[in-house]
Amino acid sequence: QVQLVESGGGLVQAGGSLTLSCAATGDTISNYRVGWFRQAPGKGREFVARISRSGGITDYKFSVTGRCTISRDNAKNTVYLQMNNAKPDDPAVYYCAADTKGGYQYDTWGQGTQVTVSS
Repeated sequence: QVQLVESGGGLVQAGGSLTLSCAATGDTISNYRVGWFRQAPGKGREFVARISRSGGITDYKFSVTGRCTISRDNAKNTVYLQMNNAKPDDPAVYYCAADTKGGYQYDTWGQGTQVTVSS
């Protein structure tokens, strides 16, 4: 069974860049669609970006389009989320998740990594 571990979170200045990583163990991540989500304090979890198994299809939350890039390196068993031009509404715990059953539902989640933006 695949397990996901996020890393790369931390403090970034407004306007700065950060790259989050989602490393898979226990299975090959190329078998699964993967998404990034985030949850800010007091708010629900929201979709940020997703990527197909091959990496050829990506999709983004409208407010991060043009600022975030999701990518995958199947040889490293890792999916990335690069965030540029960090904004005040970006701080949150960022989670990656995999659709392991093929039903377009994300059923396997990592523990999350905190992103904080300083002004």
